[in-house]
Amino acid sequence: MVHPVAEADERSPFGSRSADEFYAHHSVHHSSSTFLNPRGLKIFTQWWTPLPPKRVIGIVAVIHGFTGESNWFVQLTAVHLAKAGFATCAIDHQGHGFSDGLPNHIPDINPVVDDCITFFQSFRARYPPSLPAFLYSESLGGAIALLIHLRGPHACGGPWAGVVLNGAMCGISDKFKPPWPMEHLLSFAAWLLPTWQVVPTRGSIPDMSFKVDWKRRLALASPRRRIGRPRAATAQELLRVCREVQDKFQEVELPMLIVHGGDDAVCDPACVEDLYQRARSKDKTLRIYPGMWHQLIGEPDDNVELVFGEVVEWLQQRAENYQSDLHQPNSETLSQ
Repeated sequence: MVHPVAEADERSPFGSRSADEFYAHHSVHHSSSTFLNPRGLKIFTQWWTPLPPKRVIGIVAVIHGFTGESNWFVQLTAVHLAKAGFATCAIDHQGHGFSDGLPNHIPDINPVVDDCITFFQSFRARYPPSLPAFLYSESLGGAIALLIHLRGPHACGGPWAGVVLNGAMCGISDKFKPPWPMEHLLSFAAWLLPTWQVVPTRGSIPDMSFKVDWKRRLALASPRRRIGRPRAATAQELLRVCREVQDKFQEVELPMLIVHGGDDAVCDPACVEDLYQRARSKDKTLRIYPGMWHQLIGEPDDNVELVFGEVVEWLQQRAENYQSDLHQPNSETLSQ
């Protein structure tokens, strides 16, 4: 099953097709909606489901990364998962995509986690509880996925059957961090001018993430993508979140597939290796791909098919195992 990014071009993720033509071509149904969060922000959500005769074998909740959105590249992966039999949903974080908020500003990760839980719980409630539900995350979304898991088994309406961590932000690479002494002055800058876009990094996220040139141009072509330096309070929070999840690696118990580029210059591969070693999960797989960059969808076609072929196979196998275990007497409940 070829990843839909093969049909994209540098101007549109749908290539020469309209959005409706694209969905029909891939035999998926698409819908979107918004909800008002407790902070008065309108949060955008959307979902994709396989059309009959394809049956739904599971649910996947998608969590995008910093400066990302649920449209564009993430949407292509969501369609890919829906074609594989998963009812797939996604959310735009505050200040990202079609959601309200100051562009790319996340001074506190916890309300963002709350928004994800609110939507994912409501989406899961549309389907029978016997369907396995998975988290799929990219970059900062990986840290958010772990924080959702660490909230406990009932935070999202039931336990998760597993998580895919794609380029997870468990630690920011020294190749991308603000240069000294800026990293050490962040707390002062965040207190004085929290929204000030002053924090320099050692490169731009698109330039350091997408290996294929036309995919980098496509990323920049998104009308909802906001370009600019990280805001002081946001940069401080991203570094703090990394420390928080690192301190709790040993509390992670759910099945997980980690896929990460060996030459990722944004999120440090060594940190996901540490997660893999310390996590208590009985079912855990680590795949570090030599030479690949941060955005694995931004790789050449052969690499994309390798990575996402493994992702789909992992999800389908666990969905099948979940159903088998469900019908076995005295089977253990999958841990959250």
